[in-house]
Amino acid sequence: MKSSRPLTGTITALVTPFRADAVAYDDLGRLVNFQIKSGVNGIVPVGTTGESPTLDHEEHLDVIRATIEAARGRVPVIAGTGSNSTKEAIHLTTESHKAGADAMLVVAPYYNRPTQEGIFQYFCAVAEATDKPVILYSIPGRCGVEISVGVVERLRARYPHVNHIKEAGGTVDRVDQILQACGNSVTVLSGDDSLTLPFMSVGAKGVISVASNLYPREVTKLVNLALAGDYAKARALHRRLYPVFKTIFIESNPVPIKAAMTRAGLIGSDEVRSPLAPLAEASRKTLFGVLDTFAAKK
Repeated sequence: MKSSRPLTGTITALVTPFRADAVAYDDLGRLVNFQIKSGVNGIVPVGTTGESPTLDHEEHLDVIRATIEAARGRVPVIAGTGSNSTKEAIHLTTESHKAGADAMLVVAPYYNRPTQEGIFQYFCAVAEATDKPVILYSIPGRCGVEISVGVVERLRARYPHVNHIKEAGGTVDRVDQILQACGNSVTVLSGDDSLTLPFMSVGAKGVISVASNLYPREVTKLVNLALAGDYAKARALHRRLYPVFKTIFIESNPVPIKAAMTRAGLIGSDEVRSPLAPLAEASRKTLFGVLDTFAAKK
């Protein structure tokens, strides 16, 4: 059952708000509404930015269900369902499908360091658990493995609904390689805010963004300018946003973005789960200085 809406443009990789070590569902609902009213094209609950490694299985699925309920069909909800266990990824995908997710974002298996054949078989198993769109997620810096272009080609040939990839390998060259191999049959989305414009200049169709948690209107404007081919205005906005894009990763994601969102009143607490630690004071000072400079130039 193919999604009736394109999975392109600005898609927010949503943080999971916590209070007293529990998911703050009121904050989550308000955040979803803020994102949608600000014009984003989709929302991803429980990706890396949503601290998926430290949510237990029920929390993971409850956050997906709560996000779907809050979105009320206004934008696609793309559930983060990847895992380093194929069995767990299948379970999360099946349950998210039942809950009404529009698509699945499935990260490469992390820590195990499987071969490319193992990665292929993992994605085959997940793809067979749903007929909704599956967005491959290649982020070798966190997973230790890359989804090879050959695996993307094989999956695309076998499964019509495996037709998107979130590319966070850090190079424009990878985007070119994927599009040279697969053409328009695969939609590439940037997985790095700072590389969104360079990626789109060679054919990517948007971003799954961390920065849009804080600045959804600005990131959406940047992406829409690029989609419209207005690269002069897009480049000028990119230059203004670039210090923000870099500084929100001054420590491990999502620690800095949660601190920034709490300061902006978008969530009630910047709490993260161990083994993540609160933002160091020096990093906090640097981050808030960059955000203040950006706000002064808006």
